Amino acid sequence: MTTEINQHPEIGKKILSQAAFKESAPWIHAHHERWDGDGYPDGLKSEAIPLEARMMTLCDSFDAMISDRPYRESLSREEAIDEIRQGAGTQFDPELAERFIEMLVQRKTAKVSV
Repeated sequence: MTTEINQHPEIGKKILSQAAFKESAPWIHAHHERWDGDGYPDGLKSEAIPLEARMMTLCDSFDAMISDRPYRESLSREEAIDEIRQGAGTQFDPELAERFIEMLVQRKTAKVSV
């Protein structure tokens, strides 16, 4: 099953390559790469990973952490921020992780009117 799950970046790339969003196909393909090179499908490392994919990884990971899953309950916002902080430099681009956390903190403290 893990092998099938690990194929979803390639499948997403193929789908998007044929669609109106084809410029985003490489980002989808690389969104499970890790800053330290231990990701998949190509084992890309640091800045070899497209910037957009590194950004998607942070957003996707944060969303996954704060969402309930069949195998675990969601983390709190603060716990998810701590996880991102801990993964900076290994799983996540350290500079982007810092900026992402800053944005989350600013958004929480800002008075937002909708």
